[in-house]
Amino acid sequence: MKEGSLKDACIKKNNVKKTNRMTNAFLIAGILMIAVNLRPALASVGPLIEPIRLSTGLSSSQLGLLTTLPLIAFGVVSTLTPLLTRRFGIGGTLLGAMALLAIGTALRSIAWLPALYFGTVLLGIAIAFGNVLLPSLTKRNFSSHSGWVTSLYSSVMGLGAALAAGLSVPLADGLGWGWRGSIGVWALLAVLAFFFWLPQVRRLARSEPSRSYVQAIKEMGGSGLAWQVALFMGLQSLTFYVVLAWLPSILTSRGYDPAYSGWMLSLSQATGILGSLLIPTIAGARRDQRGIVWMLVIAEVFGLAGLLLDPPGYTAVWVSLVGFVLGGSFGLSLLFIVVRSTNAETATELSGMSQSIGYLVAATGPIVFGGLFDWTGSWILSIALLFVVAALKLVMGLGAGADRYVDASR
Repeated sequence: MKEGSLKDACIKKNNVKKTNRMTNAFLIAGILMIAVNLRPALASVGPLIEPIRLSTGLSSSQLGLLTTLPLIAFGVVSTLTPLLTRRFGIGGTLLGAMALLAIGTALRSIAWLPALYFGTVLLGIAIAFGNVLLPSLTKRNFSSHSGWVTSLYSSVMGLGAALAAGLSVPLADGLGWGWRGSIGVWALLAVLAFFFWLPQVRRLARSEPSRSYVQAIKEMGGSGLAWQVALFMGLQSLTFYVVLAWLPSILTSRGYDPAYSGWMLSLSQATGILGSLLIPTIAGARRDQRGIVWMLVIAEVFGLAGLLLDPPGYTAVWVSLVGFVLGGSFGLSLLFIVVRSTNAETATELSGMSQSIGYLVAATGPIVFGGLFDWTGSWILSIALLFVVAALKLVMGLGAGADRYVDASR
């Protein structure tokens, strides 16, 4: 009797383990479906800047808004995300985000200038929810494997950006869809993610918050470490979105054809995937990440210097190096949210604050970068700005990379 009971208990335990593994596998697949949607709507615009300019007559600063508006939406919405998760849960909020992303992306394909900007705002709101909640899911469900999971979904985000950047011009010109069809087609990917994520809404149980939203925001705002994490994210995002918006224009102004310039942007996103895959995995195995911050910033300075000097035949090298660093820095900023938090609730709050402040900082990048070019007629001063950003990122990264926790710094 005892042997039979013991055998039954072992079978039951094994079944539970198998069920948990299957549940986690489906959850990771769902996270990856969300992640692959968080960049194409943004990365598809850069290679098409010139056709959009010719079609609409917009200035460089006005075109910069197509990248900046989502960042403003990130900044405004990110800090409000915990309010929605308290009402709809993480699963329900992400489901709504995919629906909103599909609508916003589709709107941009309409031949009406206000629809281009309104759709951009909507998709920015949708992406903000995904940006904030993926680190929270990682902390809640995969805390012991945070480095690996962060590497996985951040690299998939880079994959989505690389595909969109590389396919934008071929879809617009090769298939004859025009720039509106090329940026609007990514709505289909968001629709697919919506239906793929639907079963997760029931599986992800809601948790009751331990403190009020106002109290949480006040406590986060008083944490020096939280500010360092937020500003590190903002500064790396500023450079990322500048490259995303303006790298093709920089190269075409130097005589490269638009298709090549688009593929160079795609190359930067592809090497960014490698950076997103490697850096969080390595950093997640350490308690202190300051050495990795030093390595990334030094490599970024070399890459920016190459883009500034532009020696013949080496463009792909500098683009690859900058892309790797930006992908690694992005993955590291997401990892900071997880490893500097003590629980999933804190991770959600830190993620909201970091991405709110961070993306408001980043939002200035594409407009200022394009405005400097409009003012000087040269990219020299614009690229020089990125060296200043790299120095500030080093300072913030050394603070965020130290082995301590947000709760302990209140």
